[in-house]
Amino acid sequence: MKYISGEEAVSIIKPGDRVYVHGGAATPHYLLNKLAARSNELWNVEIVSISMQGDVVIADRKYKDSFRINSLFVSPNIREAVNDGRGDYVPIFLSEIPILFKRGILPIDVALVQVSPPDKHGYCSLGVSVDIAATAVKTAKKVIAQINPRMPRTLGDGIVKIDAFDAVVYHEQELPQILCADSSEISMRIGAYCAELVEDGATLQMGIGSIPDAALASLTNHKELGVHTEMFSDGIIPLIENGVITNQHKKKYRGKTVTSFLLGTRRLYDFVDDNPAVVALNIDYVNDTAVIRTNPKVTAINSAIEVDITGQVCSDSIGTYHYSGVGGQMDFVRGASLSEGGKPIIALPSITGKGVSRIAAFLKQGAGVVTTRAHAHYIVTEYGIAYLYGKNMRQRAKALIEIAHPNHREALERAAFERFRTYEFERTLY
Repeated sequence: MKYISGEEAVSIIKPGDRVYVHGGAATPHYLLNKLAARSNELWNVEIVSISMQGDVVIADRKYKDSFRINSLFVSPNIREAVNDGRGDYVPIFLSEIPILFKRGILPIDVALVQVSPPDKHGYCSLGVSVDIAATAVKTAKKVIAQINPRMPRTLGDGIVKIDAFDAVVYHEQELPQILCADSSEISMRIGAYCAELVEDGATLQMGIGSIPDAALASLTNHKELGVHTEMFSDGIIPLIENGVITNQHKKKYRGKTVTSFLLGTRRLYDFVDDNPAVVALNIDYVNDTAVIRTNPKVTAINSAIEVDITGQVCSDSIGTYHYSGVGGQMDFVRGASLSEGGKPIIALPSITGKGVSRIAAFLKQGAGVVTTRAHAHYIVTEYGIAYLYGKNMRQRAKALIEIAHPNHREALERAAFERFRTYEFERTLY
């Protein structure tokens, strides 16, 4: 297929089109910049994506009449647009997003993707972000691809023949990189508690950030771990290289590390490049609870914004302020709880940077409940582990107050007494 200019490629897009934009580290900024240059010719173009990385130029306020964000996950670069009314957020499980494309609930007019150069057989790879991108490519009316030699070639469901693209642009640029800062003492304590819950032979799911990295750093003495996760970052590499992660006990893709997208540094992107030990698969497979539960001792470590004293977990908003998204948390919380020996874990610091307790008497007004109290099993802070499964409301409150920050425990105990009117909390207060 003949390469064309970026300007010529994005000329396919018309006013009123719904445009899917490849997310994560695969965000095609070159094409987005060319699209922004056409803003005076376009209006009401809907942008659908998950968690774009880098500076997303079309989210700038000056383009509000040309482009409207309709995000499936609120990443930092579009947070302002969504919260000031220039964009929208669709709450949905990550595993179910492909259904929106397949069933025509969100039909895609044009997909913008970034791929590896074609191999000798003419096949490109969606690289670091297969997730929902593979379905978008299959269902979109038109597909524009940016060929980037800096995109690693991942194996699995993201292999696409170059003939599937309606327009192809060649442009080399480095992918966005995320380098987690050294974990704080609090993150290290939380990570250590999480690691205590991981058994030898377990299958791991965790994301990116200081707490997952701290948990991974605490697993060096574990044995025969597996990985089946929606995403992973650099923290997993040493465990693979040192033989801690072997994937030998998994029922699905035994011997291989399973993911759907990757986000980290160039070291990670080089590690997965043409690596047959890593497979990048469709998100509706990776995050399918029926698939997750088949693996042994699935230990899923996810984060939260706040948790109330009954175990309700808010992970996508601060009150009514949209902060992130539903993502895959519930997919893996449920999948892990159904796995034999599985452990769904929600890990968070006990307080915010401003000293506000993240173990709350009540969630903030307008907060989204991503994981219900019926789904919550383990809640971890730097003060310990609260096990909620099978506990009644009073017992849950007691367990969660015990891992709250000491400065807030008395207030939480008063709130629990007012709510439950039980002798146990009254005795604590008086």
